[in-house]
Amino acid sequence: MIWRIMITGPESTGKSWLAKNLADHYHTKWVPERARTYLETLNRPYRESDLLQIAREQLELEEKLEKEANGIIFCDTGMLVLKVWSEHSYGRCHPWILEQLQKRKYLYSLLPDIDLPWQPDPQREHPHLREYFFELYKKQLHEAGHPYSIISGAGNDRLQNAINVTDRLTGLLPFNIFP
Repeated sequence: MIWRIMITGPESTGKSWLAKNLADHYHTKWVPERARTYLETLNRPYRESDLLQIAREQLELEEKLEKEANGIIFCDTGMLVLKVWSEHSYGRCHPWILEQLQKRKYLYSLLPDIDLPWQPDPQREHPHLREYFFELYKKQLHEAGHPYSIISGAGNDRLQNAINVTDRLTGLLPFNIFP
């Protein structure tokens, strides 16, 4: 059995860095954010229909990498990000994404705090809305009854805080997830 931990939240909070470094620490796999590579090769502004394609490819990549994981997998994003992105950009979300958000189960979520400086990137759109999105992710996780922890700190402190949460979490499981 593979346990999924989703790292979700606003732009420029270190989600990818955290996912990769957690996977390295636990000697397992992490699922990169598919939107990044998808948008890099798009050669046009994204459209609403692109979000559905990104969502499908994100889950396909997650399923592929789960087969190679060592008991636990760290997912750099999930359907919650696609839902928030879609609703903010288009005022709605495709039913398939909403369905997957309900069906796809994660053991836990890590919500990186907005305590890091904004890092400009051509794909990032909302430096002025970080607090808004952070609060929106907290609200969405809370309303869904999905357990999560806010991960604060910079650099190795941030990573160690995430490791501490993950260690406590895996220690509470009724069985060892690691082979």
